[in-house]
Amino acid sequence: MRASRLINILTSLQAHGLRTAAQLATENEVSMRTIYRDIDQLTLAGIPLTSERGFEGGYRLLEGYRMTLNGVSAGEAQALFMAGLPGQAAELGLGAIMASAEQKLAVALPEGLRKSAELARNRFHLDALTWFGEPDQPQHLVSIAAAVWNCRRLHMRYQSWKQEKSLQTAPLGLVLKGGAWYLVSCTDAQIRTYRVSRVIEVNETESVFERPHDFDLARYWRDSTERFEAESYPNQARLRLTELGVSLSPHLLPGYGAMRMQVSDNADDDGWFEATMPVGSVEVAASELLRLGAEVEVLEPVELRDYLRDVVARLASLYKQAPGR
Repeated sequence: MRASRLINILTSLQAHGLRTAAQLATENEVSMRTIYRDIDQLTLAGIPLTSERGFEGGYRLLEGYRMTLNGVSAGEAQALFMAGLPGQAAELGLGAIMASAEQKLAVALPEGLRKSAELARNRFHLDALTWFGEPDQPQHLVSIAAAVWNCRRLHMRYQSWKQEKSLQTAPLGLVLKGGAWYLVSCTDAQIRTYRVSRVIEVNETESVFERPHDFDLARYWRDSTERFEAESYPNQARLRLTELGVSLSPHLLPGYGAMRMQVSDNADDDGWFEATMPVGSVEVAASELLRLGAEVEVLEPVELRDYLRDVVARLASLYKQAPGR
């Protein structure tokens, strides 16, 4: 641990220039007395350090001295893939490791590129959550992530939408989508997807498994997502939309249906456009199309049109009365 801390002190000094003992102690989660001893050790090792007294004093490296990137550990190299997602890295238990790796990477860059990296950090920020969405707070994410890293099988109790079940599974990867974490895992010789927030209990076993050589997490997730969306929207609806309805559709309708909506080039004599789009069940489709209000009319299927007519009739009856009657 001390060797790692000494490297962290050096990278901090190289990245930031002047640093106080208090700042170094906070960064390394040790006392200032420990930092004083570490500075003495670095000086005895021949590291060209200078100290500046006074209120704005501290330690800095002699101008011209540079440390290479040889100090990056395997864990830090693995954590770099989460750069730009500090909140999610912390959820995985990689927050401190990623910060250390980023600092070492920064000090290895030439001065000009280091400034460019800082400019980019201050100008671009990735927020993985959807608007008005709350992130999952999965209790067992860190344990599952450790099993993914170590290729160890898990005993898991899981609450599906049907029932609770116990299973043994080989965790292949974790995916973050819309603020929710998903575990991609091999169970009973089939690759399946589990929402991590629904894991009730998990225990890492001593059993090590071999990952499938041809498994690609990104490709699996893309194919799985496309298949899930297609299965969720198996039907077609024929619609009439006002010009406003057409313009609102990409914003109010689910992305899968909105992106695949086909709208006629020309409006009819009443200014309405005909369109087709994939939809799910009657109930789900109705709840989605009601977002467009009177800017859409369902022509087909008849079941969806009848269902919407009944819903609108009940709404009209409800709002004819005074509140609470």
